[in-house]
Amino acid sequence: MELDRGVAFLLVPVFLASGVIVYFSLAVEPGFPQPIAVVVLTALCAAVTRSWRKTHLCFMAALLCALGVLAAKVETWRAGTQMLGSVIQTQLTGRVVRLDQMANGRIRLTIDVISTARPTLRYAPERVRVSARKTPAEMTAGSVVAGYVRLLPPTGPVRPDSYDFSFDSYFAGIGASGFFLGNPKIVASEDAPLAARLSASIEKARETIADHIRDSIGGAEGEIAAALIVGVRAGIPEEINESMRRTGIYHIISISGLHMALVAGTIMGLLRGAFALFPDFSSRRPVKKYAAGAALVSIAAYLIFSGVVVAAERSFIMLAVMLVAVLFDRAALTMRNLTISAIAVIVVSPHEVVGPSFQMSFAATAALVGAYAGWSDYRADKAKAPPQRRSPVAFVTRKLLAGTGTIAMTSIIAGSATALFAIWHFQRVSPLSLFANLAVMPIVTVVMFLAVVSALAMPFGLDGPFLYMMGKGLTAMIAISGWISERSPVDAVGLISLQSVLLVTVALVIATMATTWLRLAALPFALAGLLTISETRTPDVLISEDAHLVALPIGGGELAVNRVRSNEFTTDNWKHALISATIVEPETFEKGDVRFDIADPADLPPGAPFYCTDGLCIARHPSGAIIALADDRKTARPACGFADLLVIDDATAYYNPCRNPLVLVVTKRQLARMGSAAVFFDPQSATTRAEIRFAVEQPYRPWHEQRRFSREARGLPPYRKPEKAKKAAVQ
Repeated sequence: MELDRGVAFLLVPVFLASGVIVYFSLAVEPGFPQPIAVVVLTALCAAVTRSWRKTHLCFMAALLCALGVLAAKVETWRAGTQMLGSVIQTQLTGRVVRLDQMANGRIRLTIDVISTARPTLRYAPERVRVSARKTPAEMTAGSVVAGYVRLLPPTGPVRPDSYDFSFDSYFAGIGASGFFLGNPKIVASEDAPLAARLSASIEKARETIADHIRDSIGGAEGEIAAALIVGVRAGIPEEINESMRRTGIYHIISISGLHMALVAGTIMGLLRGAFALFPDFSSRRPVKKYAAGAALVSIAAYLIFSGVVVAAERSFIMLAVMLVAVLFDRAALTMRNLTISAIAVIVVSPHEVVGPSFQMSFAATAALVGAYAGWSDYRADKAKAPPQRRSPVAFVTRKLLAGTGTIAMTSIIAGSATALFAIWHFQRVSPLSLFANLAVMPIVTVVMFLAVVSALAMPFGLDGPFLYMMGKGLTAMIAISGWISERSPVDAVGLISLQSVLLVTVALVIATMATTWLRLAALPFALAGLLTISETRTPDVLISEDAHLVALPIGGGELAVNRVRSNEFTTDNWKHALISATIVEPETFEKGDVRFDIADPADLPPGAPFYCTDGLCIARHPSGAIIALADDRKTARPACGFADLLVIDDATAYYNPCRNPLVLVVTKRQLARMGSAAVFFDPQSATTRAEIRFAVEQPYRPWHEQRRFSREARGLPPYRKPEKAKKAAVQ
């Protein structure tokens, strides 16, 4: 019965995505012959076994998985991003692709590299992302700029199993990031290619609209309005971003299905209302299709002017399929249309399958569509009594309660479907997200309606009143988000096992796609997933990939770090992963200070934070293990006598300075090659060496190939700038 109802087609993106996940999970990069051979073999087997239905379905599933592997391989080959291998300073000339006004006052530029000099890079990246303190007022997208820059290679995960920035940079085409060592200057150049000119024109229009919105509304509200209308969100203050994350409403900022649906719904509603004013025309023409066509054009324009970011691109595909279904007299909101959208996204951007945006978006949508279909079936089976006449007050009250209930159920269903993915990727939940969404979504609906109307009125100069009201709505949204955020409990939940995420994903697929009693098969998978959530080991120590930062939980919700000024993003990620609320900075002592005796670190109590002196920092884990961080090999030698873990911030330390096999030694060269590390102590035995797990495995996949070329990975000391480079930097 499930097959007759079309479940086989619904499972197509599931098996395609499984193949994509298999490809990105491989330890070694495969060549093209292997996946092509598997595709051909499974296709032949599927063709031969068409008479045996069950066997044929099994081979079709295998074929789809093989096609997923091949699609991911093709995308990796097609991307082929040339990534910088080591930190370098050079004179860069390039064409500006995009400008973003940052909340800290700096300006972030995405630049297509034209040339480099002093030195000329043999393997220069094609596109870089750099920031500047100040840019010329006349600089826009399409301008050719020059300046002395410090470029850095893309970084890896801040800890094992966390988000891989080099993976994202590879598929985004960004080969390096950095900053100008002065202010960039505009230089003359030849005409750009047609595609570059077209892209620059669109980007200039976005910049103009964003500046107009900021000037009209002002403050953080203006930045959020610019994010909602044209996708420019770099200028939103971080405290507002964080409050929205804590309350579970940050999805409002990122242009996604919510915004696309509100834009399409507003356009369709306005047009159908306008058509209703002409009943003779409306009765003879398919005005619903006209409205759907206009909505399709509107969201296409919205996609272009929002910067064609991946989340918006995926949402556009999903909604476009539904609007096209309306044009062809098909039901719009069905699991089949969602399946078509998922197939399109997987074929276009396979790497998105392993990212949080794809997983959370389709999980939420599938859960909502499945729940809506189940509710519709339930309502269809019930006998309907004729509606009773109600007073206007009772009618309005009933509609308000129904709307509140709809928002609440939507939030509960979508939140439940995406909770485990959010925990896996971000190690945080939003305990008060239900209340925040109930309070904010009516405001957001009005705000998006005003955004559409203001965009339509902007060419005529009539958008002022609508932007003003939009700003007031955003002020209320910010106030509500901040108030709820202040009362929200700690949202860090720590690490969960991959096994539990996979089991819950299987349960979600079965529950949303099955239409018969086979839905019950989701229960054992869901239960097994919930029971295995905690089956993962929390690291005792985390080490950054540059060997500069080491952290360990010392009890009481405190995380001890070895630096006073630590990387905020890294420490925030570590705090959520290790369920810590407070950062404990190190205590620094001068050489010979009588308050600190480095000769007897065993006297440190378990859970002691870092104490630093003369190039050496030591701390003691609650288990009793001693962690030492040394600036070089010479400073590290004394620590061999007492440390259980020794981190040497020196790439030239080729060999282990400790003769004791129980001491785990981690050097800067190892970290440069294999990324950040997690260390695990054995609480049952003091005579067992600590275990270590790195974020990057060898042999390298294409998005990690650049790691082998850094100076640290080659065991070279830090690069010293020549005098000419120093003078250029000063100028």
